[in-house]
Amino acid sequence: MRIGIGYDVHRFADNRELIIGGVKIEHKQGLLGHSDADVLLHAIKDAILGALALGDIGKHFPDTDEKYKGISSVKLLEHVWELVESKGYQMGNLDSIIIAEKPKMAPHIEAMREIIAKACRCEIGQVGVKATTTERLGFTGREEGIAAQAVVMLEKNC
Repeated sequence: MRIGIGYDVHRFADNRELIIGGVKIEHKQGLLGHSDADVLLHAIKDAILGALALGDIGKHFPDTDEKYKGISSVKLLEHVWELVESKGYQMGNLDSIIIAEKPKMAPHIEAMREIIAKACRCEIGQVGVKATTTERLGFTGREEGIAAQAVVMLEKNC
């Protein structure tokens, strides 16, 4: 078994779509980033890469490379998952949490789980996505941005 942890944060910005877990969410602002700034999928990709000791998303998808500008984080997750399979691993389970005051994530969590499970070629029951607030404390509490954390366990194929 291999275990990895990931964390990411993005600040809110005007004139951007808010995409979290591959789901477009209606909100007055989106997140600032070179790609689509999907904070949840960024944390998940870092957890997966960490489990395999392959570095982080900055190493694989540098923000200095124009080919990643505005790219879908779902596509990048699919690429990361190809690395997992090439190393002979499969999903054990993945657990993640979105930290945001607003917007509310609950209506979107099942769709996020489906997208993540499809990208990682696993069952939806192997993918956990939760959301919480910080009770109006810190930058997420002040609604300046959104953070996410993820942990993944990969299992060697038999």
